[in-house]
Amino acid sequence: MTAAPHTPPAAPRSTSTAPIVVRVKRQDRPDSPAYWQTFSIPYKANMNMTSVLRAIAADPVTAEKQTTTPINYEAACLEEVCGSCTVVINGVARQACSALVDRIRAIEGDGPITLEPMSKFPIIRDLIVDRTRMFENLKRIKGWIPVDGYYKLGPGPKIDPKQQEKLYALSRCMTCGCCLEACPQFTLDNAFVGAQVVAQVQYFNGNPTGKVDADERLEAVMGEGGITDCGNAQNCVKVCPKELPLADTWGWAGRASTVYSIKKFFTK
Repeated sequence: MTAAPHTPPAAPRSTSTAPIVVRVKRQDRPDSPAYWQTFSIPYKANMNMTSVLRAIAADPVTAEKQTTTPINYEAACLEEVCGSCTVVINGVARQACSALVDRIRAIEGDGPITLEPMSKFPIIRDLIVDRTRMFENLKRIKGWIPVDGYYKLGPGPKIDPKQQEKLYALSRCMTCGCCLEACPQFTLDNAFVGAQVVAQVQYFNGNPTGKVDADERLEAVMGEGGITDCGNAQNCVKVCPKELPLADTWGWAGRASTVYSIKKFFTK
């Protein structure tokens, strides 16, 4: 007798139709002081935080009936793939496009929803931050598969299905910054690379072609700001919108760096 397939429980959903009240932390320029504004918009079913920001942009009037400027924010794919819309919602870094108002209300109540920019990156304006550091760190670890040309190379090397499944999980990283915002070791002015980069080292080093640069990638994360700076808070695991196996990644990084160090010592 075949067991019935497991059906995950439905996500909690609020039935409240009260106006949506949003408190937004704003900043006009990188060097200007931050301030808060409150907005109230009519409720509509199935709204996410991006659609809330769009509604405010269409009629930028505060809850106190003061006309203001539209809120600056980022959005692109609207389906939790690009990672650009990360903001801090009620104190937690998450994607505005997948943060549903009904779900937030069901779990966190009908009170005002607070929106803030990520605090671990330089402010550009309002909810927009400069995430250049994340992409520079990917360059640092050669976050790509090297090729020696674009002519027909024939079939690539075979990958074990279990390894392929593991790599696919890591490939879902959006460079969104949630893991870094939640990390107590990652700050505006230090060199720590964080879970995002270490996971990509595991991803590219696990690819048969990517192994060409495997030692260089490990060297990059074994120095200043690398894996030894992790305090094992595991906040990254809790907030990752793609549920990447980041705890396993840190374990892999420790083992891989130890093996590499021993090999390097005996092959000098």
